[in-house]
Amino acid sequence: MFERFTKDARAVVMSAVEHAEATGAGSVDAEHLLLALLEREGSRASFALAALGLTERGDAVREALGEARRRAGLSQADAEALAGLGIDVSEIVARVEEVHGVGAMSGGTEGKAWWSGRRTFGRGAKEILEKALRITVARRDRHVGDEHILLALTVRPGVAGEVLADHGVTYESVMRVLYGGGGEVKAG
Repeated sequence: MFERFTKDARAVVMSAVEHAEATGAGSVDAEHLLLALLEREGSRASFALAALGLTERGDAVREALGEARRRAGLSQADAEALAGLGIDVSEIVARVEEVHGVGAMSGGTEGKAWWSGRRTFGRGAKEILEKALRITVARRDRHVGDEHILLALTVRPGVAGEVLADHGVTYESVMRVLYGGGGEVKAG
């Protein structure tokens, strides 16, 4: 599959692996792909993110992703749904962190040796990369670019998509920036 990826898309994937390693995550996930996209310069995705004002709000995005990590990866929508059932996620996080330390629910393995030396791709990251390929094919583009990864992040439910939407980065807004008014192809 990676032979169809552009240099920029491959760089995003490699940077996502580095983000997972730096945070001690057990696997590469959608949030790591988003962090990698935020670092890119001179690519189609970086152009779209800059045009939508996200590059200036990168710290806010990183903070929102960090908060989700503290909630064991639950999106704000998940936390609100649980609140509707009488479960206060903030209270649970506070109690766990009181006993086990800040970030105890993040699932990281900081300070621990990793047996294989390689990070696996979690379900979320795999789904994003597969979705990026579907979007590429649906658009009849020849190669998967970092812009396809960004588009895939905007349509997959979860923390990364929620954070992007909270900052006005949606599938439609990215399509508008990249392709103008048309091109409303969403691969299923």
